[in-house]
Amino acid sequence: MIQNALVSLLAGSGLWATAATAKPLVSGAGSKAAIPSWDFQSTSSVDKNLAKLSKTGVDTKSWHHVAASRCTLMGCLLEAGEYKDSDLWFSDNLNKFNWGQFTVPWVYRNEFALPAPKKGQHFLLETNGISSKADLYVNGKQVADAEFQAGAYAGHTYDITDLAAEGNALLVRVYPTQYLYDFGVGFVDWNPYSPDNGTGIWRDITVKQTGPVSMGPLSIAVDAPLPVGQSDATVTVRAKATNLEKTTVKLAAKASVTDPSGAAVGTQDQSVTLAAGESRYVEFKQVVKSPKVWWPKAWGEQPLYKAKVDFSVDSAVSDAAESNFGIRTVTSVVNSHNDTIFTVNGHPFQVIGGGYGADMFLRWDGTRFTRIAQYMLDMGQNTIRLEGKMEQPELYEIADRLGLMVIAGWECCDKWEAWEYNHDLAVDPPPVWNDRDYDIANASMVHEASVIQTHPSMLGYLVGSDYWPNERATKIYVDSLKAAGWQVPIIASASKRGFPDLLGPSGMKMDGPYDWVPPNYWFDTNEDGTDRYGSSFGFGSELGAGVGTPELGSLKKFLTKAEMDDLWKKPEKGLFHMSNNNSQFYDRKIYNKGLYARFGKPSSLDDYLMKAQLTDYEATRAEYEGYSSFWNAKRPATGIIYWMLNNAWPSLHWNQFDYYLRPAGSYYGTKTGSRVEHVAYDYVSRGVWLINHSLDQKGARSVEVDVVDLKGKTVSSHTIADSTEPNTSRKIGKVDGLDKIKDVVFLRLKLIKDGKVISRNVYWVGKGVDALDWDKSTWYHTPVTKYADYTALNKMDKASVTVTVGASTCQSKFEGVKGKSVTLENKSGVPAFFVSLNLVDAAGADVVPVLWSDNYVTLWPNETLKLTVGQWDDRAKAIEVKGVNVKAASVKL
Repeated sequence: MIQNALVSLLAGSGLWATAATAKPLVSGAGSKAAIPSWDFQSTSSVDKNLAKLSKTGVDTKSWHHVAASRCTLMGCLLEAGEYKDSDLWFSDNLNKFNWGQFTVPWVYRNEFALPAPKKGQHFLLETNGISSKADLYVNGKQVADAEFQAGAYAGHTYDITDLAAEGNALLVRVYPTQYLYDFGVGFVDWNPYSPDNGTGIWRDITVKQTGPVSMGPLSIAVDAPLPVGQSDATVTVRAKATNLEKTTVKLAAKASVTDPSGAAVGTQDQSVTLAAGESRYVEFKQVVKSPKVWWPKAWGEQPLYKAKVDFSVDSAVSDAAESNFGIRTVTSVVNSHNDTIFTVNGHPFQVIGGGYGADMFLRWDGTRFTRIAQYMLDMGQNTIRLEGKMEQPELYEIADRLGLMVIAGWECCDKWEAWEYNHDLAVDPPPVWNDRDYDIANASMVHEASVIQTHPSMLGYLVGSDYWPNERATKIYVDSLKAAGWQVPIIASASKRGFPDLLGPSGMKMDGPYDWVPPNYWFDTNEDGTDRYGSSFGFGSELGAGVGTPELGSLKKFLTKAEMDDLWKKPEKGLFHMSNNNSQFYDRKIYNKGLYARFGKPSSLDDYLMKAQLTDYEATRAEYEGYSSFWNAKRPATGIIYWMLNNAWPSLHWNQFDYYLRPAGSYYGTKTGSRVEHVAYDYVSRGVWLINHSLDQKGARSVEVDVVDLKGKTVSSHTIADSTEPNTSRKIGKVDGLDKIKDVVFLRLKLIKDGKVISRNVYWVGKGVDALDWDKSTWYHTPVTKYADYTALNKMDKASVTVTVGASTCQSKFEGVKGKSVTLENKSGVPAFFVSLNLVDAAGADVVPVLWSDNYVTLWPNETLKLTVGQWDDRAKAIEVKGVNVKAASVKL
């Protein structure tokens, strides 16, 4: 609020407009800076003469003001403190918001200083995408119109040298985004739309100062023969040089490469003569001896090299750029089953990931995304899919540092996929592309390719999502990517509906589910996948059981008491915090029908939430275990993108942790099912799978298989001795005693290496599994004709569990996280079922983000289990503990 008050004070005092006396935005050739803040207002409230408004000295005291370089209209208003997202998102308040104010264009304005003009000095105005189209004015002159500056990802460079002065004004008029007709950033059926449809300057507009020759984005290509790291690598660094002068210029170009420690690898020089206005690529090749290899996190380290290029004219710097890069290789093939399989550094790479959701108002928070990426790695995931949510350049830098692979690509269901053969849009016939649209697509692809080409975290780019692009668009996309030096796979779409000839089949399926299915769904593959939709075979580009129910601490932040009661009292009611109201996913009918039938009708909100977490946990665990188990099957499960990883706002479904970063059942089910070395139960065959995602772990393993009934009495117990191989999964045996089930039993699988438990996994198993009616499957769901019966769990005897917190701090796998040991002891003769732990502060509020080594755990009679918990700060004062048959309690830290 202090920052917002300062903004208002500056604006109100007239100090905002003193550009001529302010410190210059840039300070020398090769420097670049973002426009740091904005005055903004609806065009219904400003002078219609935009040329006049774009001159210095205009009084903007009555406008809105924001000290942010990039924000949509809603994002700016929120950042300025005029609204609070906690208010907008509470209950159905968003429906009551004044959406009408965004049906007309708005203007953004800033005044800034530049160095005094001199010979050979140039200034470039760079856009990086404005949603979704805009007119640009500088110092009273229009430099671009909305016909050209269009597309949320279309970046352009404008030479404003002739307009530049010591004091300058920039005015940007943004037009309302219409998703079906504009190239915006939309959310389809993920959630309600933002009132402004994402309109505005959501990415930085920068000013760059150069000398006579400017430099385009760096492109870095890596040639690393297999096996990567065992022979020299060749790095090719390339940049476009453009002579901005009206005379011939002699350019001195220099490139240097440094290794991850900062030591010099090599330096090269070139001399280039450029005719007036000429552009030409300057290219340097550097051999890297004994290269340090970049790996996905689970497979190794993430060493980053740096390339720097300098342009000089007459011994003076003209422009400069630098970029990190990694030495690694990525490929993909479509196998004989028409399924895509990736390789990284020559090793088959099973994609284990989730689909990312940007903030509803397209607000970027680098720290928040870092925590999301760390959550993914903590869950055992290795890849994030960005469907039209490519965010900011910092995202890829974070992924590079952490070792998280990225599949980027365009979004579905709007203008991006308005093809004549796509009849699934909200309008039909679709608003097919015209010549201008192809130009926008080209500018968008050129820009995005330049942003992400150098990043070792890139696994692939999907030029289509639900539908494939036509041949003309495909050629535009491919040509643009290749012109940027693209080296990773280009894939036609995320589905198998069709493909362009230039790229061939995508090898990715989009056959659901998107709503609840039982855990045995993922193990019923029919061997070759015939009529089994999303089950564990092939590459599932977006699929999941539709789960992700927040716990009570989060629900209270966005639902009224009546709305929380609706969750369990009105199981078929449409809910505002699901998908949008014209979506198949506006209610929890399918989910709740399964929950009520399998676990019994809830008796309270707390009881409902406990059963929801049971449902969510077993759903995500089974999905990831299924795909992990069938990695080496006759028809391999080559990849899984869970739908979805996270939400754009506080939501009641489609997440692995809620908007507030509180992990619950869906998180820990994923984490259990995605362990690097793991042992899993097959609901269909009653088999035991030994899973190994590593590249270097092998040798003897044993699996302890124990079954007890609800009273804690042993039903069966045996040990399976076997061995594991890297990057391999296979079935090693069966579970004994399940034919003796009376109602429900608990199955515990413990994977042992050198006497140490490296994976522990507990299932609740009934007399039979849920009966799936595959023949009546839809694109979003496979119905169940008979549900498994777990209602006996409601009648378990009470268990007593003690919680002991260690005094010392323990090491965490993530920098900045302070860990503590937490020991659970079941003092009872019966199992302690589904025990969850939650850190809270002095006020009883959830402490997030948080890292538990395990959670929602089940303890055998008299069993002791040691866990760890990590937090990024020391706010936690207590641990809340509860379980199905364990009384809720709080333990002070």
